[in-house]
Amino acid sequence: MSDYEVSVQQLNDLLTDENGDFCMPSKDFNQVYPGILLGNESLALSVQRLQQLGVTHVLNAAEGDTFMHVNTGADFYTDTGIIYHGIPACDTDHYNLSVYFEECSDFIEEALAYKGGGGKIYVHCQKGYSRSASLVIAYLMLKQRLDVRAAVATVRENREIGPNDGFLLQLCQLNDRLKDEGKL
Repeated sequence: MSDYEVSVQQLNDLLTDENGDFCMPSKDFNQVYPGILLGNESLALSVQRLQQLGVTHVLNAAEGDTFMHVNTGADFYTDTGIIYHGIPACDTDHYNLSVYFEECSDFIEEALAYKGGGGKIYVHCQKGYSRSASLVIAYLMLKQRLDVRAAVATVRENREIGPNDGFLLQLCQLNDRLKDEGKL
């Protein structure tokens, strides 16, 4: 057991099925929280579909043109009315995603407050499974004051996700910090 109040193993237990297996997402995207759609690159690449769904903002957690990234950017959404933000995260255990938790949570919060609360955000990476899911979980912790278990469970009950162990550890660290600061 780690020194953290919640362990990576405890979070993995929330993410697996009754056989202890992880499941890949069954849909391209799912609404995981009011106004927050979480998914893969296919919807991100379809501006028309995003507009049909009422998406006002896109958060790309895999910005870039290298392997396992999604090559969209602000230019891709020019003249669409969609506000874009991207980060170049890699889906590896040693990548420090936590440096983006606050920035991305602020962007999600701004999106949901857009036009008097009528905003809708699409948060994605390549598969909508690890990077983007971790950022939505961080948002739920930072802005909705859910502890890490509740945040993971909230997203998982609406979409099959599996943040890598490095990201789960960073979310455990965030949980401990927020508890220490009296914010959970």
